[in-house]
Amino acid sequence: MPFPGYTPTVPVFIRTLAERFGPNTMMVLGDRRMTYAEAETESARLARGLLASGVGKGSHVGLLMPNGPDWVVAWLAAARIGAVVVPINTFYQTRELGWILRHADLHTLLTAARFLRHDYLTRLEEAVPGLAGQDGTDLRVAALPFLRQIRVWGECDRAWAGDGPGLAGEGDAGVSAEHLAEAEACVTPADAMVIIYSSGSTADPKGAIHGHGSVLRHSYNLNAFRDQRADDKIYTPMPFFWVGGFVFALLGGMHEGACLLCEEVFEPGATLDYIERERATVVAGWPHYSKAMVEHPTFKGRDLSSIRSGNLYDVLPKHLQPKDVELRSNSLGMTETCGPHTMDRMDVDLPEKLRGSFGHSVPGIEHKIVDPETGETLPPGEFGEICVRGYSLMQGLHKVDREDTFDADGYYHTGDGGHFNAEGVLFFKGRLGDLIKTGGANVTPREVEVVLEGVTEVKEAYVLGVPDPVRGQNVAAVVVLKDGAVKTEDELRAHVKSQLSAYKVPRHVFFTSHDDLPFTDTGKIDKRRLEGQLVEKLESGV
Repeated sequence: MPFPGYTPTVPVFIRTLAERFGPNTMMVLGDRRMTYAEAETESARLARGLLASGVGKGSHVGLLMPNGPDWVVAWLAAARIGAVVVPINTFYQTRELGWILRHADLHTLLTAARFLRHDYLTRLEEAVPGLAGQDGTDLRVAALPFLRQIRVWGECDRAWAGDGPGLAGEGDAGVSAEHLAEAEACVTPADAMVIIYSSGSTADPKGAIHGHGSVLRHSYNLNAFRDQRADDKIYTPMPFFWVGGFVFALLGGMHEGACLLCEEVFEPGATLDYIERERATVVAGWPHYSKAMVEHPTFKGRDLSSIRSGNLYDVLPKHLQPKDVELRSNSLGMTETCGPHTMDRMDVDLPEKLRGSFGHSVPGIEHKIVDPETGETLPPGEFGEICVRGYSLMQGLHKVDREDTFDADGYYHTGDGGHFNAEGVLFFKGRLGDLIKTGGANVTPREVEVVLEGVTEVKEAYVLGVPDPVRGQNVAAVVVLKDGAVKTEDELRAHVKSQLSAYKVPRHVFFTSHDDLPFTDTGKIDKRRLEGQLVEKLESGV
């Protein structure tokens, strides 16, 4: 695939950006501003510190921070010396965090001390048995056998934690610029750069391994489908730990030398203040953000004339808003494909026959549609499972055999259902399985069911998605209590919230008896019929 004249590795990438766009503001977070030149200099110092602390090519480095300059500098620093970065979901509760830390085989964790209501220091001690008694100079924790250090940004009083910002100073004393240059020269486009975790079709997340070349090439190529410039100020709330925020928002903006406008939390009024004050030119995110801002009482009095593009359509100036959103191309992507694998220009109207379509295959990516039962390849127009292969496809899933990940022809079976028409345009119909997509996030039903089943009073729990016009789907739970047991909806929600991220908490909880549940002839719960029953209840207000 085309790439602009330099080797697609992170060390070359950031040095090239600093040469081309050095004085440009790369990122804004509150009062903090960072230029491309500063990102290169700061990440180089931190990279030398990582080398001095024992991190090297192939070391797994976890990154638990919110969007902002610290996240970007830490990612650049680790990736430019060939370490494999593992972005960690900042919403993770104790159970989720402990699982990821172990599964990812971390050598080093770079973390914020706190973020919003999240106290990561306490959460880490709860998630990692034995951590609280450790000395931070050289960790030895049986639960995380490969972990050697945790570096913290922010106020910290734990003996097991090292100073995050101070790591750069350690590099100044122990590793020369020449040493760093030699380490960077060993990084190739084929090397793994990042393991991005997402909910899959099982209860545990899946870690997709992506290389330097595929990530940088794909994020660059996707810019052909949108209009971004070096003078753009791009507002997006999409977290960098998910592939959309990382590849499409962050890297897409960096390729152009644009400025990313970050914020710690979305609040419609404050976000409108921010967009207006910074004179944002591009606004991107999820539809429910757009709706919340438009419904804010101050919206009509705002000067948002600086905005020239984006997918928060309701926030755009009137002359840029589509007459019919269904006639704007969508895109289909996933963590395993490094973001969108089908796409068309999103700023032009489509003909009526392509209403609701999801674009052509991104150049360099191939698709086939197969019968989910037989695996037979189907012709255009026939519905089946969408399979994909090509340059942006992951190298593999962490700790999963290749033959269990790809078919004999190298295709990845996505679990998504749809068809391509005769002109090669995709029409996506939904998940073949039961993965829930709510407000841009993936929720695995079984993960929530396990937590609900852990409640003493609960006999059975079934979780599924129900349609929502703004969020796509909402999480719903159907619960059967034990005989004589009493439990309220709020109590169950509070229990789930104590163990899982807030977006996984059921918005709807329905109590029923076992005999009133729909089952198949083989005795399994019939979730399609159950979903239909729930939709009827919601529509009727029961």
